[in-house]
Amino acid sequence: MNNKKKTSRFDDLIDAARSRQQRDNIQPTENKPSSHSKSTNPEYTRTTIYLPKHLHRKLKAVAASQERQMSDIMTELVEQWLLSNNQGKDENS
Repeated sequence: MNNKKKTSRFDDLIDAARSRQQRDNIQPTENKPSSHSKSTNPEYTRTTIYLPKHLHRKLKAVAASQERQMSDIMTELVEQWLLSNNQGKDENS
């Protein structure tokens, strides 16, 4: 005698649905960044500057080769310029 429980087609459908649900359930990653991007961070403001095309291309190429953002490089340059012009002191202090 066969003791194996016979499954119905309904049980098979329920199992398939559960498997699909588990497969599609995206687990949250622990490496998810908790910080804001610059566009949503209230500490940043967006500005537009005009650069000659050749300078923009060079900046973009060097930033990409160093895996940096152009805005980070521009921030460093502006901070250096402000320091060299004695304007680097924080306005809030």
